[in-house]
Amino acid sequence: MKTYHKFLLFILFIACAPVAFGQNKDDAKTLVKEGIALHDAGKYDEAIAKYKEALKIDPEYSSAYHEISYSLFSSGRGMEAIPYLEKLLALDPKSAGAYDMLGSIYDDDKQPDKAVEYYKKGIEADPQYQRLHYNLAITCMRQKKYAESENYAVEAIKLDPKHASSQRAYALATFYENKRGVSLLAWCSFLMLEPQTKRSAEAYRYVQHIINYGVKQTGEKNVTINVSTDDLNGTNLLMPITVVNATSGKKDLTKTDSLTLQLKGLFSIASTFEDKKGDPFYKNFLGDYFKKLSETDNMPAFTHLISLGTNQEENLQWFKENNAKLSALDAWVAATKREF
Repeated sequence: MKTYHKFLLFILFIACAPVAFGQNKDDAKTLVKEGIALHDAGKYDEAIAKYKEALKIDPEYSSAYHEISYSLFSSGRGMEAIPYLEKLLALDPKSAGAYDMLGSIYDDDKQPDKAVEYYKKGIEADPQYQRLHYNLAITCMRQKKYAESENYAVEAIKLDPKHASSQRAYALATFYENKRGVSLLAWCSFLMLEPQTKRSAEAYRYVQHIINYGVKQTGEKNVTINVSTDDLNGTNLLMPITVVNATSGKKDLTKTDSLTLQLKGLFSIASTFEDKKGDPFYKNFLGDYFKKLSETDNMPAFTHLISLGTNQEENLQWFKENNAKLSALDAWVAATKREF
C-alpha cells in the first residue's frame, strides 16, 4: 500500500507540473508587460526590477533579456546591459536588435571599432534590419570614413526610403567627400521629409552653402566665381556657373525667386553630379527624380517647402495663399516613383 501511495503521488506531481510551469511562464510574461509600462513612464529602475523577477521565474525568457537591456541602456547604464545582451544572443543568435544595442553601447563608450564589429555581425544575422546600416553610417562618419558612411547610408535608405535620418547621413557623408552636387540633392530630399524642425534649418544652411560656394557678388551687376584647382574640371566648376546663369539679367527677384531659379538650373544638370558612372541609386533616387521635378511647374512650391524651417511665417503665408500649388506638388510627389 505504501508503494502504491508513493506511486500515486508521483503520478499526481507529473500531471500537475505542466500546469504550474505554464503558470510560471504566464507570470514572467505579466512581469515583463508591467516592466514595459514602467519603462514607458520613465521609471527605469522599477522596470528593471520587474524584468529581474521575470528572469528568476524563467531564466530562458529572451524578451526579458531584451527589455532589461533596453531599460539599462535608456537609463545611461549601457555597460551593465552587455551580459544580458550576450545571454540574449546565446538564446537567439539572429537577434539583430541585440547586435544593434551592443553596437550603440560601445559607440557611446568611445569604442567605435567594437561598435562597428557588432553592427556588422548584426547585418550578417539579419541584412534587412535597417537601423544597423544607419548606425554603421553614423559611426563610420564619426571616424571620418566618409565613403563607407555613404555606402551604409545608401543601404539604410533602400530599406526605408522615408527614414529622414538616413537621408541626412547620406547628405553629410557626400558633403564631406566634396560631392557637393550629390549632397545638395540629398539635403533637398531630406527637407521634403522633414521641412520644419531644427534639423531642417541646418539642412537649409547646407543647401545655401553649396549653392553659393565659389560665387561672390562684387558689385551691383558683377559676380565672380572663385574655385580651387581641384574644382577646375567637372561638376564642382559647372555648378557655380549654372547658379550665376540662373538669375543673370533678371530683375526684381525675391530671395525665394532666386533660389527657385538656381535650384531649377542645378536640378537640370543633376546627371553630371555623380562620379560613379551608372550608379542606379543616385541616378534613380536622386538625379532623375529632381531633374523631373525641375521640368514641372512645382518648383516654387518646392522652394517654399524646403525653406519652411528658416522662414516659417513667410512660407506658411505663401502656402495659405497658394494652396492649389502645394496640392499640385503633393500630387506630383505621390505619383512620381523613386526607384533604386
